[in-house]
Order: sequence, then C-alpha cells, then structure tokens
Amino acid sequence: MVCWFSSVLARVLVVSLSNSRRTGSCPLVWERFYEALRSKRVKQNQLKWYTHRVEQYLRAVDKPLEQHSGSDVASYLGVIGVKSSLEDWQFRQIVDALLIFFGKAVRAEWAAGFDWNFWQDSARIPESRHTTVAREVPDGARREKRSETVRDVSARVHKQHGDVLTALVTEIQCRGYSIRTEQAYKHWTCRYVAFFEYRAPRLLGAAEVKRFLEYLAVERKVAASTQSQALNALVFLYKHVLDQPLESLKGFARAKRPRKLPVVLSRDEARELLRHLKGTQWLMVSLLYGTGMRLMECVCLRVQDLDFNNRQIVVRNGKGGKDRILPLPKSLRKALTDHLENVRASFCKDTELNLAGQHPATAHEWLVHYVFPSGRLSVDPRSARVWRNHIHENGLQKAIGKAARAARINKKVNCHSLRHSFATHMLESGHDIRTVQELLGHADVSTTMIYTHVLNTPGVSVRSPLDY
Repeated sequence: MVCWFSSVLARVLVVSLSNSRRTGSCPLVWERFYEALRSKRVKQNQLKWYTHRVEQYLRAVDKPLEQHSGSDVASYLGVIGVKSSLEDWQFRQIVDALLIFFGKAVRAEWAAGFDWNFWQDSARIPESRHTTVAREVPDGARREKRSETVRDVSARVHKQHGDVLTALVTEIQCRGYSIRTEQAYKHWTCRYVAFFEYRAPRLLGAAEVKRFLEYLAVERKVAASTQSQALNALVFLYKHVLDQPLESLKGFARAKRPRKLPVVLSRDEARELLRHLKGTQWLMVSLLYGTGMRLMECVCLRVQDLDFNNRQIVVRNGKGGKDRILPLPKSLRKALTDHLENVRASFCKDTELNLAGQHPATAHEWLVHYVFPSGRLSVDPRSARVWRNHIHENGLQKAIGKAARAARINKKVNCHSLRHSFATHMLESGHDIRTVQELLGHADVSTTMIYTHVLNTPGVSVRSPLDY
C-alpha cells in the first residue's frame, strides 16, 4: 500500500472510530471503501472529497449502517438535487461515492438492485441551449451569453450582422421549422459570413456560395449530407430572408454521397443488449426498440401520452411537427406502471414545494409531467423558475454503447440503431411497408424502403465459391 493511501486511510480510521457508535460503521468498512477507491484509480486530491460526500450523507441519515436502504439514498439525492448551485460533476461525485461505499465497502444487498444509473444520468441537466428548451431563452440573451463565454466566429457574426441572424431565426420560426434546423441554419450562415472575412451577406452572391460549398467538399472533405445542409441553409437565407434568390448553382464540386445501410441488430442481439441494462435505462431502451421512437421523442414523453387502456403511445410534435400513434408493448405495461408510481411520488413532493412544472399554469398537472424526469431540478432560462425537466439524453446514449460492448456486439450501436432494428423486424414479421412508414413517421415511403435493402441482402442468399 502506497504512502499516500496509508496516510489518508489513517485519517479515515480516526474519523470512523469517533463516529462508529453513532453510525454503526467500523474501521473495516472504511478500509474497504478506500481499497475500492484505489482500485478505481481515484486521484489523490479527490479522496478527501469522496470521504466528505459519504460523511455528509451519514450525518444527514443518522442511523446504523445496517438499517440504511435504497429509499434513504434516493431521498437524500432527491433533496440535494434541489440545490441549483450544485455543479453537475459534484452531483455525479456524490452518487459515485455512495455507490462505492454501499456497494463495495458496506456490501449492502439492496445496492446491487438500486438504480444508480438513473441518478448518475441525472447529474447532467438540459442546458439553456438544449434543443428542448432553447427557444425558451430570448435570442438576444443566448447571443450575449455566448459572446461573453465563447469568443469565436459566431460571436463576431452576431455582433456585426445580428440583424440578419435575427431575421433568419424569425423566418424559420414563422415557418414552424424545428429548433435543430434553426441551429443548423444559423451555424452555416455564420461560417459562410466568416469565410468571406465577415462581409455582409447582401454583398455576396451565387459565385461566393459556390466557392464556399466547394471549400467544404474539397478542403474540409465534409460528407455529402453536410454539404447539402449548408446549401439548403444558404438558399433559404438568400430567398426568404435577404429576398435575393440565388441564380443557378450548378457546376460546383459536390461531396460524394456514399450508399450506406443502417446498422440493424438481430433479435438475439437486441435481447442481449437489453440484458446488460437495468432500471430506467432498460425501460427507455426497451421503448426505443419496441416502438421505433426517436431518442428525443422517448425522452420528452409525458404522462398523458401513455394510453394503457388502448395500448397506445402518442408521439406529439415529432419530426416535421407531426403527431403519430405507436403501439404500447404489452410486455412493458407493468414496468411502465411501476415506474409511473415512483415518478408520481416525486411529483407529489415537488407539488408541495411548488416545483412540479415549468409553467405556472401547468405546475400541478400530473398529465403533463415527464415520464422520465431528471433526478435534479433545473432553472427555467426564461422565467428563472426552478422546475424538474426531463432526464438528459446523454446518459442513455453512453449506456447503450457500454451495454453493446459488454454484450460483445461487433456493430456500431447507438439509439437510432434500435429504430432501424424495429423497422426491419416489423417487415420481417410480415407487416407491410406502409404500416411501418406510418409508425416511423416518414414523410415519404422511399425513406422507409431502405429497410427492404437490409432484408434483401444478396450476400445472405448467395453461396460463396469457397463453400462448394
């Protein structure tokens, strides 16, 4: 045992001995705790903080260790999650410290079944620029904050040509385009203006647009979809904002568009992936695979969207601003019911503190509460109201990658792979392509046709000459 470890352990033993009668702990527990920290390669300067996090919890939940339970930990995390001053990394450190303490040091039986992943995912809350809340912040406030914190190209374009960007955002929102489209079009407008040394877009034209698009394809070597997105953004800018429709843009170098098939899991791989998940993450991934929802459609589900009697899930304001109905998997009915009972208990506590909803008019309405709320509270960037937002999608994305590696699935698996797998398995089961198109929410059946290529792969039916 290295010197620093021995010195820190000695300090902890003194603390634990003085508190052993009150907490029911013993030096052996703390010794195992620090042994676990060392095996996880926790840095020396963080050891005291891990100890401090556990000591804070033990002071708050004042009873012998053998009487502690998962509900005690959940209640404690729920209380400290209300503190808006707590940084994301600090909350995650608290969860990690308690996980190691009860899982490795105390070796509590309940620790293995506790949903630690949910609380770790709750450490990160949707920021003001997140796609689900970005439009709640006035555009000027977002611009001012960004220019103060990130002095980059966008800040300079905002400063010199803010009127153009404001008109662009207004036109996009009037047409009902998504927040992602708004962000992408603003991004390409800024890059385009910066490429020509911040000259006013009105002084540029079709020739400059061609040069910029060729630069992206030839020098930056962007994908064809990226170049097309930039083209669409600039055509929109000149046609609908500057009222200077571009002339013919033919003749510029286009990025090559490779033909790629979607990553599809087999049924066995999908089951194996789910086997390596648990708790809230398992439930959300099961919904992605069982309904074909997009990631953010699942994250933003509300209680009123689940119709248990008719076994339906309503996806509201999906891609293109369209609603659609999906089947609610029968196998998930009990898991969803139990999950909502736990969520409702948290909702009732929030209601007592007047923290349940983002908007005062719906603050106490259970039906509009998120199905997958965060374990922490957020601050509404528009009204400064403290409320409980949905869980951040980043944790689920990481969990799927981790589960795929644990399941030894040799494919690049992500959240959208589950949507691809849903569509492919639906077609394999004999459902017609029009039905699958409606379930996926595709505007054109040609988009859904990609899954027929997956089903009719020649490499599966053709026999290799090596096997003759």
